[in-house]
Amino acid sequence: MKYDFTSILDRRGRDALAIDSVGEKVSGSEPDKPQDGFDFIPMWVADMNFPTCPSVTEAVMKRVQHPAFGYFCPSEEYYDSIIRWQEDHFGVTGLKKEHIGYENGVHGFVTSAVQVLSEPGDKILLHSPFYLGFREDIEGLGRVSVHSPLKRDSGGIWRMDYEDMDRKLKENHIHLAIFCSPHNPTGRVWERWELERAMEVYEANDCYVISDEIWADLTFAGHRHIPTQMTNDWAREHVAAAYAPSKTFNIAGLIGSFHVIYSSYLRDRICGHANATHYNKMNVLSMHALIGAYQPEGYEWLEELRAVLEGNSRFAADFIRKHFSGVDVADPQGTYMLFLDCTQYCETSGKPIDDLLRDGWNVGVGWQDGRAFGGPCHIRMNLASPRTRVEEAFERLRKYVFV
Repeated sequence: MKYDFTSILDRRGRDALAIDSVGEKVSGSEPDKPQDGFDFIPMWVADMNFPTCPSVTEAVMKRVQHPAFGYFCPSEEYYDSIIRWQEDHFGVTGLKKEHIGYENGVHGFVTSAVQVLSEPGDKILLHSPFYLGFREDIEGLGRVSVHSPLKRDSGGIWRMDYEDMDRKLKENHIHLAIFCSPHNPTGRVWERWELERAMEVYEANDCYVISDEIWADLTFAGHRHIPTQMTNDWAREHVAAAYAPSKTFNIAGLIGSFHVIYSSYLRDRICGHANATHYNKMNVLSMHALIGAYQPEGYEWLEELRAVLEGNSRFAADFIRKHFSGVDVADPQGTYMLFLDCTQYCETSGKPIDDLLRDGWNVGVGWQDGRAFGGPCHIRMNLASPRTRVEEAFERLRKYVFV
């Protein structure tokens, strides 16, 4: 490969939450420190243990060479880079500058949109399992999350239950949903017919949709992200979508998401709320990082990254099926997260999920409690590390945990 996805980065003391917060229990979700004799392999925080694309670093360094960092406006190159990326990768047409808005993060966008499109006490639909942050956003704003469970079909693929969605929307008088595409933590990349069915349900219930599409670039062979707004004309006018280069290029610490909103009504209201708080201002370096990412070299780097992530995911799923009796996992179609269902293992072994998590942490495998994501006996794992580290983590689990 042309780019480096094999070197093991030493991130200690380099502003890495995934490493430096281990054992600190600041938020309460951090893994315990490993026992003596084991180094820590981070598999919980959803960032990558790879260096970013060189064009990102070069763009930031070039800007830093000019020693003034005053007030600024986003450049035409910023908007053109996003429009070109969306067209080349997802086949988007008709995207214009006025449809794009900067966001300090997907969470900031979600909270702004929730406050604009609902009132305290309102119920909001989420699929479960869900990204834990969205439930926290909903509950923290005084709204109530209602969950429509995804179900595994006969082939083990996670599917939406459209009848359940429709019933929950009607019974609870819900008019706002948060949608995740591709889905975290299951790794599903929705097919067009699935999106069409979902939009039909939302439309029939006069339900606006906030769509998190931060994982859009990270799909595997045979799967391609379809922007939710491109599903049909109704979706284009009733869906507000969030994107970012942060997951794709491992630049979450630079901050810099963006929304795509075609409806002038939604755009005026959501942007008006964000602007009124004066919090939603772009950092000049994050702008140049995005421009650097969305260059031809970024296109090439991403293709190599996808191959690495897919290889890690296939290895992990096969290893689990071969060595971890009682643990079920679906083959991911994208992202770099794996969602382990340990229900049968815990029942058979008599080992509670808390003990299983701790056994992994003891040997330096920093996996994450899946209960916070709506999985009652589940574990979420980040596979975005050099293959040697992923193999080491699973070998430790085989030797010391699933015995």
